[in-house]
Amino acid sequence: MFVGATGALERGSWAILVRGVQTLSMRAAMLMALILPAGVAVSPVFINPSVAVAQGDGADEGEAAAEPESMLVFYYRALGLRYVIVFLILSFALVALLVMCFLQIRRVALMPPALRAGFEAHLEAKEYQQAYELAKADDSYLGHVLAAGMGKLQSGYGPAIEAMEEAEGEEAMKLEHKISYVSLIGALAPMFGLLGTVDGMVGAFMVIAKSATAPKPSELAIGISQALITTLIGLWLAIPAIACFALFKNWLQSLNGEVDEQSRGLMARFQAMGVKK
Repeated sequence: MFVGATGALERGSWAILVRGVQTLSMRAAMLMALILPAGVAVSPVFINPSVAVAQGDGADEGEAAAEPESMLVFYYRALGLRYVIVFLILSFALVALLVMCFLQIRRVALMPPALRAGFEAHLEAKEYQQAYELAKADDSYLGHVLAAGMGKLQSGYGPAIEAMEEAEGEEAMKLEHKISYVSLIGALAPMFGLLGTVDGMVGAFMVIAKSATAPKPSELAIGISQALITTLIGLWLAIPAIACFALFKNWLQSLNGEVDEQSRGLMARFQAMGVKK
């Protein structure tokens, strides 16, 4: 019952993760497209600017209206090349980490059914050396734990359990170290967004300080748009990163318990074994 509920929870969490990875991939592709347009001007920009009409009594009535600006071009100009590169690196790193963590933090990857079945078959046949070699050759969480226990089995059941617990701690630490990079990106992304906010506002105030008269709104647009867009993209990256980190951490804690339960169950037949002198 518990395993079924855990499997249903994992499938639902995987669906959420897939949608998050797809969203991040689309945004990473959008950011990648920002650096593709060649010859982009650095003049102030707006989203869907108003129709540009020449002012004054002598303006031509047939002057063409300015076309709305592309969102990608707007983001590129607002961010600037520095922040485009930074957020591209963070985006691709986050997507790669999410895919890697999902592939590794799965029940079938940490506890291969073939390993469990083969190990149990060797124990039933009292082929203990073959069982040890099978576990040692398997590069999975459960394989490392069983190999550590079988390696200490000649010293008794107690030392074997201690070796298994030590191996569990090492494997759990390795996986936690990997998922911690997801949390790192979740912390760095809003910091770069805040840096861009401060940078953009400083640029806007410098325009005001250097202007002898009241500056035009278009002259302040670059700094203000940079201040807002960097914060927006930083949050786009941080929110799914933090959510996925919590999800992976919960998965890992649940799977740690399952690995411990399975390994102890397989080694339970040696519980009556005393320490060999």
